[in-house]
Amino acid sequence: MKKTTMTALVALLSFGAYAQHDHGAHSDHKAEQQQAKFQDAKLDAAYTRYILLKDALVASDADKAKKAAGDLQKALAAVSNGKKAMDEASKVSSAADLEDQRKAFSALSNEMTALVKTGKLSSGSLFVEFCPMANNNEGGFWLSNDKQIKNPYFGDAMLKCGTVKETIQ
Repeated sequence: MKKTTMTALVALLSFGAYAQHDHGAHSDHKAEQQQAKFQDAKLDAAYTRYILLKDALVASDADKAKKAAGDLQKALAAVSNGKKAMDEASKVSSAADLEDQRKAFSALSNEMTALVKTGKLSSGSLFVEFCPMANNNEGGFWLSNDKQIKNPYFGDAMLKCGTVKETIQ
């Protein structure tokens, strides 16, 4: 009886562990489906690079943010009406440290928001998110593919500070 109970318990725990792992795979797949895609391939490429920059700032990785901002700057050169955003991406790329990158990211996000609002999505949605504490409590916006807040202005220090202000579909 003891052996049967132990076997059943081990089987149940194994199934539970497998179910948790499988559940995570479905979450990742769902996130991929939510990736916003633009009809204009040049705008789509720029937006994708913007998201890489945002993710680097969320991770507090200044080197990745510098590279992503440089890549974004190049992508924006090909986008019509992308000059202002390109200039702001240049400021992020040339910033001395993570704090300065985050300050420059605020103006870049405002320009990118204006730019993506002129584009047409072919699939997915994107979210305009806002943290009231960014920029010395003046607030800061950013774009995201996910409703879940991951704050690029504070990273791990205040990862979930912010709200969704608008959904673009």
